[in-house]
Amino acid sequence: MRLLVAALEAELVAFPAELPGFDRLVTGPGKLQATYALTRALDARAYDEIVVVGTAGAIDPALEASLYEIDAVIQHDVTDIDGIVGQHVSLPTRIELGRSGVTIATGDHFVDDAAAVEVIRQLGGGLVDMETYAYVWVAERFGVPIRVIKAVSDRAQDDAITDWRAAVTACSHQLRERIQAEYGV
Repeated sequence: MRLLVAALEAELVAFPAELPGFDRLVTGPGKLQATYALTRALDARAYDEIVVVGTAGAIDPALEASLYEIDAVIQHDVTDIDGIVGQHVSLPTRIELGRSGVTIATGDHFVDDAAAVEVIRQLGGGLVDMETYAYVWVAERFGVPIRVIKAVSDRAQDDAITDWRAAVTACSHQLRERIQAEYGV
């Protein structure tokens, strides 16, 4: 059995309520809600794989409005004891997923500012979201393989929230087609 995970119901609007071979989990936005919900789910049942789907802002100008596998996760909203941005005082700076893809930078705020984008780009992120680091960290603690597929919904610049609201349904349909093609359900 696999666990299909998204932060928001809107990201799963194109998915049927029941998907053979998958349980479904909507965690809520942000790292704390993601950590709590996924930990509870993995505590309650064993899964062969976690498949995360959702939207992300593209901060690498070379990334088109498409779907991307995530190869690694970083946090953009933390600093260590020396004030180094992107490094946490006790968590890994970067977690690799062992796949080819794009690095995503996770933080607890919706990125919609050009200045913030420049800082995050310097950390090595190509995409931004609010949950993936937490999902990957929890999956690693439980020893469950995780795969993350993100649909670009916006450019994480001014008015990005307006772009996200307009794009989330189309992104959900793209993600649904990908899951159907790769998992046959």
